[in-house]
Amino acid sequence: MFKRHPLLKYYLKKIVTYIVTIWGAFTIAFFLFRLMPSNPIDAWVKSLERQYSVKIDRGSELVDYYKEQFGLNGTLWEQYVRYLYNTFVKFDLGPSFINFPTPVQELLLARLPWTLALMGISILIAWVLGLLIGAAAAWFRTSPVSGWLTNISIVLSQIPPYLIAIFLVLFLGYTLKLFPTRGAWDAQYPVGLNWNFIQSVLWHSILPASAIIITSLAGWILSTRSLIVTILGEDYLMYAEAKGLSPWEIMTRYALRNALLPQTMGLALTMGFMMSGQLLIEMLFVYPGLGELMSRGIQVFDYNTMMGIIILSIFSVMTASLIVELTLPVIDPRIRKEIMS
Repeated sequence: MFKRHPLLKYYLKKIVTYIVTIWGAFTIAFFLFRLMPSNPIDAWVKSLERQYSVKIDRGSELVDYYKEQFGLNGTLWEQYVRYLYNTFVKFDLGPSFINFPTPVQELLLARLPWTLALMGISILIAWVLGLLIGAAAAWFRTSPVSGWLTNISIVLSQIPPYLIAIFLVLFLGYTLKLFPTRGAWDAQYPVGLNWNFIQSVLWHSILPASAIIITSLAGWILSTRSLIVTILGEDYLMYAEAKGLSPWEIMTRYALRNALLPQTMGLALTMGFMMSGQLLIEMLFVYPGLGELMSRGIQVFDYNTMMGIIILSIFSVMTASLIVELTLPVIDPRIRKEIMS
């Protein structure tokens, strides 16, 4: 059957790979946390005993009770099977230790909009600017400005985003005192759809968004430039020039369109990675997204919260990759021809 329907074979192979990869990444993350020398309950009890210099009465009973609540009782294999069933069948990630007994999924749903807004808008801005600037840098590649722009982009693309974020905090935040350096809004404004709150959120997002845009922009400029440079001198561009079209029309309607498909696919993959790619920036700015939640979870060995964020990151990355791979044969005849052959 698969020989007569190679496209069906391609789709089934990608879907099976998607499921197996998610399961494999989930399993590795689970055992990585469970094999740590400590757990949130033992660490909590020891910190109480150390802080107050007393032995907690009925401490073992207390530990056993909370271990059961957090799914830490039983053998490692029993914990794995139980957590696997709860996660993928019951969609229950368990209670959060840092905000007990709130379920982890509720914490994720509360923090997710902040991460999506900051990362999503920043990535879209960088993508649009990267396409336009990269196309111009390729079209006017012999000009000194294009050379300088390319070299600066190469340097910026090699700098980790958190280093740029630290520079922006120190220079624009503490030295010039132009922008706030912590949080997502001023506490004096009530949360809601009012102008003061919205204005405060936008003002607080400038520094973290700028750090993401600067590093992402450099990569989009370089990739767009390389895609367009390879097609300069093609017959259809010369024909368009002979028709009397302006350089701007040729660049936007012909040259840039050639780079649009791969760059759009790259944008889809980048959107998938935004759940995990810039968590350090959120930690640095104490932004109330998944990154700040992950930081709090790490401090107290909150397995459930950390696993919830990692599972969400794995799922978003793999789903974005699957969508791209399933869409490519539909929109690109060359790939479809290769599969059918």
